[in-house]
Amino acid sequence: MGRIKCIGILTSGGDAPGMNAAIRAVTRSAIYNGFKVKGIYRGYKGLVFNEIKEFGTQNVSNIIQQGGTILKTARCEEFLTPEGREVAFENYKKEGLDALVIIGGDGSLTGARIFAEEFDVPCIGLPGTIDNDLSGTDTTIGYDTALNTIIEAVDKIRDTATSHERLFFIEVMGRDAGFLALNGAIASGAEAAIIPEFATEVDQLEELIKHGFRKSKNSSIVLVAESPKTGGAMHYAERVKNEFPGYEVRVSILGHLQRGGRPTAHDRILASRLGAAAIDAIKDGQRNVMIGIENDEIVNVPFSKAIKKDKPIKTELVDVLKELSI
Repeated sequence: MGRIKCIGILTSGGDAPGMNAAIRAVTRSAIYNGFKVKGIYRGYKGLVFNEIKEFGTQNVSNIIQQGGTILKTARCEEFLTPEGREVAFENYKKEGLDALVIIGGDGSLTGARIFAEEFDVPCIGLPGTIDNDLSGTDTTIGYDTALNTIIEAVDKIRDTATSHERLFFIEVMGRDAGFLALNGAIASGAEAAIIPEFATEVDQLEELIKHGFRKSKNSSIVLVAESPKTGGAMHYAERVKNEFPGYEVRVSILGHLQRGGRPTAHDRILASRLGAAAIDAIKDGQRNVMIGIENDEIVNVPFSKAIKKDKPIKTELVDVLKELSI
């Protein structure tokens, strides 16, 4: 801790509601503990192109309730190259940074792990992604807000589905993980969820039909994860039209609607706890770990574990959805 005096913060990858609450928590906890803080704009791009600004408490006033990220986020092809990371490290040293806090998903934490290994930079990650697909943490910043956005949208679509007696496929985010689709389906009372975790095991559409899908209802809603493994909502709508022409089918793709909006109380509290814990980790000499939460307790998770992309879906939730959709 003795040699760490200045901490840089950046947000990377897709934005997630609660990122601003995390920026606020990291900044204020760092200043409270005697550190200088610098905000790095547009993720790793800000490191490469030196878009770095010193932060005080006033820089993070009145942002806890805002969606998106005040630090912005952007793709950075340069950071994917050794030469680009070398430039980033030169700017890191030039700005007097001694450690980094990275808020983002698996791609962001992968970049942090590589940067830390190449240049011996202390990096602490915070799980900021609506997909909830990072291992070692029960939930991620933004997931709860996105889930509530999905529920609100599905509730409205159900009014139309019921009025017109239609089958709706609603596509939600989740390229590699079905947490939003599955839990969104349970919470909204949908009839089924098609998720990437089971895409190669069974024909999920055939399973729905085989189990008496819609036998006692005049309308139905199915949530589909956008993953290439599932093919997305349009794929299943076409299949129904061709294989089960008796159904009147419609598709709604929620898209980036799910990323925006004010964070829920849960996401604001989670982001605040994890942000403060990131500074505690730096004080304790931790490095190259993601701050997660398990059973309501803060945990430090090595980057290598957090980004393994094998966070399991609870099969009991699949069973709950199946039982309640009759």
